[in-house]
Amino acid sequence: MTGELFPRERAEVAPGAVHVPDWLDLPRQRELVTACRAWARPPAGLRTVRLPGGGTMTARQVCLGRHWYPYGYARTVVDGDGAPVKPMPAWLAQLGRTAVRDAYGEGAVPGDGAADGAPSAYDIALINFYDADAHMGMHRDSDENSTAPVVSLSLGDTCVFRFGNTETRTRPYTDVELRSGDLMVFGGPSRLAYHGVPKVHPGTAPPGLGLTGRLNITLRVSGWETGADTGPE
Repeated sequence: MTGELFPRERAEVAPGAVHVPDWLDLPRQRELVTACRAWARPPAGLRTVRLPGGGTMTARQVCLGRHWYPYGYARTVVDGDGAPVKPMPAWLAQLGRTAVRDAYGEGAVPGDGAADGAPSAYDIALINFYDADAHMGMHRDSDENSTAPVVSLSLGDTCVFRFGNTETRTRPYTDVELRSGDLMVFGGPSRLAYHGVPKVHPGTAPPGLGLTGRLNITLRVSGWETGADTGPE
């Protein structure tokens, strides 16, 4: 949004959790939306995630690098069409590293990283699509073998991002407004914090983006050697 009385500024939501507003400019957002549309096509495309208790997630998902399913990773879409997961592009992995540096500063990366303090290599992407009625319950990103920070990129409609604590899904938590182009990074003491999306505000995407709904690109470091998985093939 332009013309605001008080421009939004970088904020530390919790120790190790940083919100950087307007990190992606509109042309870069358009490029990512185009890429997401390509990744969403089958095989190994956008799917509805079924939970062990019999329910389904209201946000639909596609994965890159490794396929996430409740609650592990595989090289194929074990809970869908069985196709090999699409590869993680090198440029997207580099975008994750750049995001971490911009959020924390050079040499100040918490969790797993290179000896020089640089970010680890991002090798997993989860892309979630939210329509007007979708939401995401409070959860932790805890299926990886790495403490490297999680990188979250927002595209399209504005949402309420609820960032909690590491002990419980309930209070205390902080609600953050994430708009299109915003960056959220959480690592260190907040790496395993519960978080979720209780609400999406329909019709709030930038007019020039060409997207109805919200896309969230979450980048993670698996922490496994090439070829290793945590579940069935």
